[in-house]
Amino acid sequence: MTHPNAASRPTQAVILAGGQGSRLRPYTDDRPKPMVEIPGTGTPIIGHQIAWLAEEGVTDVVVSCGHLAEVLQGWLKVTELPVTVTTVVETEPLGRGGGLRFAAAHLPRPDQPWYATNGDIWTRFSLRDMADFHAERDAVATLALARPRLPWGAVKTDGFGHITDFIEAPPSTFEINAGVYVFSSEFAALLPERGDHERTTFPRLARERRLSGFPIPQGAYWRAIDTAKDLSEAAKELEALGR
Repeated sequence: MTHPNAASRPTQAVILAGGQGSRLRPYTDDRPKPMVEIPGTGTPIIGHQIAWLAEEGVTDVVVSCGHLAEVLQGWLKVTELPVTVTTVVETEPLGRGGGLRFAAAHLPRPDQPWYATNGDIWTRFSLRDMADFHAERDAVATLALARPRLPWGAVKTDGFGHITDFIEAPPSTFEINAGVYVFSSEFAALLPERGDHERTTFPRLARERRLSGFPIPQGAYWRAIDTAKDLSEAAKELEALGR
């Protein structure tokens, strides 16, 4: 039986791939951040993202390029891809919100919902479930929420100040914006021409109760590849998963 929300699941997406990736140097000296390879896979981050989007029913992807755009465009040209990819390059810095608006203007179906993801996120969970969650809440925008593991061990104490336990790299008690989104068609028009939507559009939608948060299911894989340490951690996790 078809899910009642199946028709409202996006088939188009934007990947924001313009970041400098300065904390990932030297890997990003000659390539943009999304072109950094996940060790042991032979595939850059953006390759994993495109494969995931295709598995989740996406047919068209707009990649917003910036830093070293030609390296990314070159890879896309010679790689067999499971989706139709269009690249856009900002001629001047528009900020995160402006960049997203600029990229959204190139989506093939502007009257339909769309996914977006930051170019440094490596994850696997059901985007279809997230799209259904978004539709059920009649939201304008839905953010995926993650609970990242703390990079430190934690200490548990009792009411008397005695240490009762040590917990290695526990999950954060706070949920964070996981850098994956579902947007309704009207969202693009609410984005600033330039500037940061996370300081303008998102807070406004939150006040109007039109912004929702989809917790990434427990056990689903999520990692932001921000530093060289994240790359080596990802490689370790891959090995543990036996992929």
